[in-house]
Amino acid sequence: MLEKKSIEYERTVLIGVINQEQNEEKVTEYLDELEFLTYTAGGEVYKRFVQRMNVPNPKTLIGSGKMQEVENYVDEHKIGSVIFDDELSPAQQRNIEKQLRCKILDRTGLILDIFAQRAQTSYSRTQVELAQYEYLLPRLTGLWTHLERQKGGIGMRGPGETEIETDRRIVRDRITLLKKKLQKIDRQMETQRGNRGALVRVALVGYTNVGKSTLMNVVSKSRVFAENKLFATLDTTVRKVVIGNLPFLLSDTVGFIRKLPTQLVESFKSTLDEVREADLLLHVVDISHPQFEEHIDSVNKILDEINSADKSTIMVFNKIDQYRHEVIEEDDLTTEKTEKHFTIEEWKNTWMQRVGNNALFISALNKENLDEFRKRVYDEVRSIHVTRFPYNNFLYPEHLDEY
Repeated sequence: MLEKKSIEYERTVLIGVINQEQNEEKVTEYLDELEFLTYTAGGEVYKRFVQRMNVPNPKTLIGSGKMQEVENYVDEHKIGSVIFDDELSPAQQRNIEKQLRCKILDRTGLILDIFAQRAQTSYSRTQVELAQYEYLLPRLTGLWTHLERQKGGIGMRGPGETEIETDRRIVRDRITLLKKKLQKIDRQMETQRGNRGALVRVALVGYTNVGKSTLMNVVSKSRVFAENKLFATLDTTVRKVVIGNLPFLLSDTVGFIRKLPTQLVESFKSTLDEVREADLLLHVVDISHPQFEEHIDSVNKILDEINSADKSTIMVFNKIDQYRHEVIEEDDLTTEKTEKHFTIEEWKNTWMQRVGNNALFISALNKENLDEFRKRVYDEVRSIHVTRFPYNNFLYPEHLDEY
């Protein structure tokens, strides 16, 4: 009998910085997310290093003392990668690599690596490759180990510089080629969207790993890949869905994340055309996540960047089965009640009350409250549909439960 091969995770350490913009609690949240990203990419976090500093070190981001501490740990535990939560400049990355003698990544590089793993179609692979080359271009000198001591002078002129410039030209040419390829695919996809007719379009949007694909599978009865990892799906999936006798198109889009790399926002903007052209957005939120409100803000920020913030939106608070709150004992008179103590019913009486009928609470995995979800989506899609096809109103009864 063949033995199953165990997955070998790469040994990694994480580094975060506490400053005026990021307090200790915020850095802990970011490093929790960075650890999940690392796990998704195939790494195991052995240790976290955090330094408090108002002004980052221009050479290595963190101070020399902390760098020495990290170097000792890397050597002692045979660490393969050191991952920084904050973006590193090309010079910082080279300096750190030189001292630690291992792979150095920042959050942007890590996300690009995950996207490269997850890309399945020619379209998403082209988008990721473009983002990687744009990220790589200013960092090319770090790849040439024989030029680490290049400071000019005798024996250090000529071929080395020529080699780098040649490589830069190759990368620039590749970027130009990929952009042209994406433009061609964009035109094809625009034609495909045009061929779908005038059906109402509904798009699932939200932070990564909030359950969009699971909800898509339940509602459309399809098999979109879903996994408890970040960025499980990169390619937009569109399915025709019928609720009652009312058909509409439902699309599942790439998940968003805090500190999303600029290169990815740019290269994936065409993927987000499904969001831009949607008539209705279903903003899926993982209510069980302690920072779900920040996730909402991050998604809204990106929606604003792609001019989709003002679209009709239903907030879908998912994973209610996993929601947990801290309980304050009746005789505890010292603990101040905060959001972490709220029940879901108490949450409904906060700012969510202003959302009113456009806030739904479900569990896509356990199929809780999905009848209410379908009814609300049906009503909203129907109201859009009757304005588009005013002579077909007689086909659609006022209430879904008449079926």
